[in-house]
Amino acid sequence: MITLNPVGFAYNKRHQVEDDFWGEVLSRIVIDQSLPEESLNDIESFSHLEIIYYFHKVEKDKLITGARHPRNDITLPKAGIFAQRGKNRPNQLGLASVKLLKKEGRELVVSGLDCINGTPVLDIKPVMKEFLPAGPIEQPAWTNEIMKNYWK
Repeated sequence: MITLNPVGFAYNKRHQVEDDFWGEVLSRIVIDQSLPEESLNDIESFSHLEIIYYFHKVEKDKLITGARHPRNDITLPKAGIFAQRGKNRPNQLGLASVKLLKKEGRELVVSGLDCINGTPVLDIKPVMKEFLPAGPIEQPAWTNEIMKNYWK
């Protein structure tokens, strides 16, 4: 069994799970007191971070292990849970690439973190261009439709 302890928690104005309109949401990630503040040394030299977080409000009986219509929209093709980014995943893990706006002591202020207030943050990694995919990124057309309002 794997045991993970949050490295911190994310706080923002979103208290309900919503699929769209994350573009204006600013989040504050507060690092847990069990970690030294120096764990954030030099983090402000990066423009973007990857945040791994836990979908703590997903009910266990709502987890999807097979395929479903994205956003439960039956006009879209059924896609396996690992072929979409829905929150009802087997391990309830979320991943977001965020813009780091500022560091204030044990806190990071970021934009682009699509989680609700009080979400446990499991890890923080800097975005480095050497880890980004080489070449063009391909995805099915249905993703463009469901994502059209996501970052507005």
